[in-house]
Formats: sequence, C-alpha cells, structure tokens
Amino acid sequence: MRNRKWLKKVSRSTFRFLGLCFLIGICTLLYARLIEPNWIEINSLQLTLPHLSSEFNGYRIVQISDIHRDQWMSSRRLRRIVSLVNKQKPDLVAITGDLITRHSPKLIPTLKLPLSQLKPQDLTVAVLGNHDHENDSAAIIQTLEQSGIFHLGNNVYTLKRGSALLHIAGVDDVGMGKDRLDLVLQQLPPEGAAILLAHEPDFANISAATKRFDLQLSGHSHGGQVRVPFFKPIILPPLGEKYYLGRYQVGEMIQYTNRGIGMTGLHLRLGARPEITVFTLIAPIK
Repeated sequence: MRNRKWLKKVSRSTFRFLGLCFLIGICTLLYARLIEPNWIEINSLQLTLPHLSSEFNGYRIVQISDIHRDQWMSSRRLRRIVSLVNKQKPDLVAITGDLITRHSPKLIPTLKLPLSQLKPQDLTVAVLGNHDHENDSAAIIQTLEQSGIFHLGNNVYTLKRGSALLHIAGVDDVGMGKDRLDLVLQQLPPEGAAILLAHEPDFANISAATKRFDLQLSGHSHGGQVRVPFFKPIILPPLGEKYYLGRYQVGEMIQYTNRGIGMTGLHLRLGARPEITVFTLIAPIK
C-alpha cells in the first residue's frame, strides 16, 4: 500500500517536472522565433587604432552584416534596419557580406531601394559573403553600385582629411576562394591607418600577419545564432569558429565579428541578438 502511494507521488512529481520542461521549451522556442530575431542591439565601441591620424579622431563607422534577404528578412524589416543605421549618424557604413540568402536570385533587385536610403556622411562600402556567391554575384554587385554603395571586393577606398589618410579595404569571400589579399596590399599605400572588411572572421590570422591592418570587420558566424549563454555555440560555420563573436586581439590587429541581422536555417536566434555595431575611432595620444 505504501509502495503504491509512493509510486503515485513519484508519478505526479515526474509528470509535473516533464510538464514544466515542456512549458519552458515552448516559451524558449517562441522567444527564439518571435522575439530575439527582432530585438536588435545597437552595440557601441570606442577603438583606438595605432596608426589613426588625429584628423580622423571620433570617426564613426556603423557595421551591419549578414542581412540574408529572404522571405523572413522582408523589405519592411530591412527598411527598419536602414532607419536604425541612419539614426547612428555614421561617417561610413560597412556591410560585411551575405546580403542575400543562397539560391534567392529573384530577391536581389529588392535590395536596391532600402540600401539606397543609407545616408552616411562619406559613403557605404560592402564586401560579398559566401551566400552572395551562391546567387548571381554580378547582379548583387550591380545592385550595390546602383544603390550608391562602393563594392570593396579585393579593393581599397582611401578617405582623406587634408594630408591624413584612412584606408578602407576589402577582400572578396574567403570561403569561396575569391579573396586576393595580395592585390589589396599592392593598392594599399604605406601611410595611414587601414581597416579590412572580410566576411569570414578567421581570416584574421592571415590579415594580422601582414601587420598592415589596424582593424578587421567581419560577420559570417551570426554569433552562433543559437547558443547557450557562457558556452561556445555547438554549430559554427567554417572560417567562423575561432573569432565567432565580438572583439578579439589578433597580434597587433583588432578583429571584430558582428552577429549579423538576418538568419539562416531554422530562423531562430537564442543568446545571439541581431546587431548593429557603432565604432568610434580614436587616434592615439602622441
């Protein structure tokens, strides 16, 4: 008799525990599906760049990455993101790849109108990512140019303030074998701070070894997209496994990985809110 009562109590406790776990699971899934993907974080950082001229002190770069235009990342959502970027009053906007989710060429023209509304003081620059190269990359580049965005695929754009120089460089997608850092270095003058846009963050091991770049901006990893706080994400993409989230010091170079604003796969975000990053560049005191 006593055994039966004990078993009933255990059964009730087990049932309640399983019910609680189920409820927590459903709530977590709803949060990851409906709330966090739309909960954009504006992340502001001050970065001292060793070779930055005083004329560029306080220069503001706003980075967005991994837009992943698809059915979820609608034109309406993208317009909201553009509005948030403009509110940061950027001097320059940097887009670090994966504008379109793979195999979505019909959506490429829909990037033009929202992206053309970006209003930095100087210009918007962009590099392509692996998903872009799994679409019509030539059409994406054309759309960028029609939107007034400078495509930085294996190229350098130099900003001038009097005689002071700030170089914004970019390599085409590393994972797809499109990068030509050698061509970038050939174009890069020896004077002035240099910032590199590279979609895949783990390229930092190569770019830092040149000792020519003060900062590398990347995306690609989505910060893991779904991760348990305080633990490394279980799933990370190739070339996005070492420097997958936030700021790192790689040799003499700062590397920063933006969590992106879009998604792939199951379209869930957990512990990896979408991010717009605002960098204020600081010149060293001499």
